[in-house]
Amino acid sequence: MSSQSRRDFIRSAAMTGAGVLAVESSWAQSASPNEKVNFACIGVGGKGGDDTNNFGRLANIVAICDVDDNALNFMGERRFPKAKRYNDYRKMLDEMSKEIDAVTVSTPDHTHAPAASMAMHLGKHVFCQKPLAHSIYEARYLGNLAKKMKVYTQMGNQGTGNNDMRKNAYRVRAGVLGKVTEVHVWTNRPIWPQGQKRNPPKEAPSNLHWDLWLGSAPERPYADGYHTFAWRGYWDFGTGALGDMACHTVNLPYMALDLRYPTSVVAESSENNKDSYPSSSKITFQFPANKTRGPITLYWYDGHNLPSKDLLPGTDFSDSGSLIIGDKGKLYTPGDYGDGGKFIGVEPGEVEYPHSPGHNEELIRAIKEGIPATSNFPDYSGPLTETILLGNLAVWAAGTKLEWDAKRLKVKNTREVDHIVKPQFRKSFELS
Repeated sequence: MSSQSRRDFIRSAAMTGAGVLAVESSWAQSASPNEKVNFACIGVGGKGGDDTNNFGRLANIVAICDVDDNALNFMGERRFPKAKRYNDYRKMLDEMSKEIDAVTVSTPDHTHAPAASMAMHLGKHVFCQKPLAHSIYEARYLGNLAKKMKVYTQMGNQGTGNNDMRKNAYRVRAGVLGKVTEVHVWTNRPIWPQGQKRNPPKEAPSNLHWDLWLGSAPERPYADGYHTFAWRGYWDFGTGALGDMACHTVNLPYMALDLRYPTSVVAESSENNKDSYPSSSKITFQFPANKTRGPITLYWYDGHNLPSKDLLPGTDFSDSGSLIIGDKGKLYTPGDYGDGGKFIGVEPGEVEYPHSPGHNEELIRAIKEGIPATSNFPDYSGPLTETILLGNLAVWAAGTKLEWDAKRLKVKNTREVDHIVKPQFRKSFELS
C-alpha cells in the first residue's frame, strides 16, 4: 500500500469503524513538516523521565518542570542542559508560551487535567500520561477543549501504537470471533500499598515542593507513602489499580469493540476506607448494542483476582491480560499491551488496519502533517478514560449497581458519587 493510500486508509478508518481511530479533523492546525517541534515537559522523574527522553529523540526540549528538585536537576544536568528549569508549571507556561509548541504532562493523576488544560488554552499541543484525567468530568472537558483550541493531543497508553495489537483489534472488528458477548480483563496491580491508613504527618524533604505537588488536591500534610510512587493508591491523588492499568489492558477490546459509554457498572471489593483504594476489586460494566455489535459485558479483575479457568480450560492465565469471547471463537492476550494474542477456535486470517509509525511518532506526525494520533483526547483516549474511571464510581459505592447517563455525566440512581465524577479543585489550580 502506498504512503498516500495508507494515509487515506487511516483517515477513513474512523468513518467506517464507529470512530475508533482518529480521522483528520478540521479543528486542528498542522505545522510545517520541516519544523522541529519545541516541547516543554511537566514531570520529568520516573515515567516522566521516559516521556521526556522519548520526545527528546524527536523534538527540542526547551523547558522542563518538576516539583522534586532532585528529578529536575538530574534531567537538566544529565540530559537537557539547555532547557530552562521550573518547579511550577503555571510559571513555566506563562513565561515560555511563545517559545513552545507542545507540552508533555507526566505527573500524578490529579494534576493531569489542570496542567493539560492550561497548556491547551495557550494553544499548545499536549501529550498526557494515562489515565487522561483523575475524573470523568475532566476527561470529557479535555476532549472538548482540544477541539475548541484546535490542538493535537495524545494519551500515553503506548500499546496503542503496537501494530500487532492493532491487527488483532481489526480482526475482531471484522467479525472473526463472531458475535462477541463478553470481555474479561485483569491486572497484577496494585503493586503499591492500597487499603491502608495514612502514615503520620512529617516535614517534607527539602527537595520536594509539597504545596505544588498537592496541586489541585485537598490540603493535607506531607507523609511517607505519597511521593514518588504510592500516590496511586489514594483517592485524592490517583485512580487505583483500575485507573493505572486499564487504559493499557482494556485498550485492545476497546479498539476492537468500541467499548465506550456503558449504561451500568457494579463492583465488589475488599474493605474500602474511602481514603485509600481497596486492595482488590471485581467490576462489571454493561455496554448497550451499537451499530456494529450487540450488547457486551466487561469484567475487570485486580488485586490477584483472575477470571474463572472454565472460560479457557487448560490455560493458566498470565498475571495480566484480556480474553474476548465470541460465539465462533476467543482471543486470549497475555500481558498489558494487547500484543501476542492467541486466537482459539478460529483462524484469524489477514486484515487491513492502519499502521502506526510508533506511539510518540504519531503525535509528532500529527503536529507536522495533520493526521491525529490514534489516542487523541476527543475521539479515543477521552472516551476510553471515561469508561475506565466509571469503574471507580462503583468501587466507592460498594456493591450498588450504578445506572449511568453518559451524555449528562450523571449517575441516575444515587448522588453518592457526584464528588468523584466532578471533584472540587483547590484555588489557583482549577481548570483554566
